[in-house]
Amino acid sequence: MSNILIIKHGSLGDLIQANGAIKDIKEFYKNRKVFLLTSKSYSIFMSECPYLDGVIIDKRLPRWNPFFLYNLKKLLSKYNFSKVFDLQNSKRTKFYKRFILGKMEWSSSETTLSAGQTKKDFDVYPVLDRMELQLKKSGIPTKFIKNIDLSWAKGDLSEIIKQYTNRDYILIFPFCSKKHQKKKWPYFKDLISKIRREYKNNYSVLVAPGPNEIKEAYELNAKIILKDNEPIDIKMLISLISDAKFVISNDTGPAHIASHLNKKGLVLFGSHTSAKKVSIENSDFKAISVNNLSELSVERVIGEIKKRLN
Repeated sequence: MSNILIIKHGSLGDLIQANGAIKDIKEFYKNRKVFLLTSKSYSIFMSECPYLDGVIIDKRLPRWNPFFLYNLKKLLSKYNFSKVFDLQNSKRTKFYKRFILGKMEWSSSETTLSAGQTKKDFDVYPVLDRMELQLKKSGIPTKFIKNIDLSWAKGDLSEIIKQYTNRDYILIFPFCSKKHQKKKWPYFKDLISKIRREYKNNYSVLVAPGPNEIKEAYELNAKIILKDNEPIDIKMLISLISDAKFVISNDTGPAHIASHLNKKGLVLFGSHTSAKKVSIENSDFKAISVNNLSELSVERVIGEIKKRLN
């Protein structure tokens, strides 16, 4: 029997958002094996996803590297795939369709387009709406695509909590990847100081840096969550967010996790995109959107926290 391939390279927020679509695909193909092609950095995490039968690592080397392309094509040919769900919808995956996986039935944003519609038109829709349209075009019922269940993705947090706090905590994500600095609000250090003064001993203020964010974390007036002096893994991060009293973040992966865990919190947006387009808001997790993040005051953010943290 043939197998099904899903392509989703990342980032973390993108993979979190794709969990519902992955579950819908697996529910539809219950009697077939479903595999995920993803980046190495997310392979261990996604290998524990109960809606997948396996994870294949894509090294994502330059597309002009013939040895890489040959080896990837050889690897994928072993799995007897008959259909590909391209949830990444990138130039790279379009290239894969043409040169590596072209003989298979393919689902992508381009196969979902209506007559006269371009990919640019399609990309205007919110992320989850796009995936929903794509799956429906393939005849797949979409029960979970907007009802993402991350219960499988939690780790044991007991030792970490015992080490860093003995009370409720506010979790803050002031970081951003180097290539997306326009997403970064510059006043988190001041915000943390104000939260500590405002709420005194009611809440701990915690930050959980990634691999390249530890040095920056030490410049903030907050407790830094690490395990053996290294960043916590994704499952522990999800658990940390799940147990938080309130979450404040830039538009990054942890914000998407908080949203799909229905946590109370705020995500801060500049003009790089909109909260609606990335499908991040719900009744408890709200966005503050401004044209220029450097003009968003600490007073406005702390005011929103006071309204929602109760």
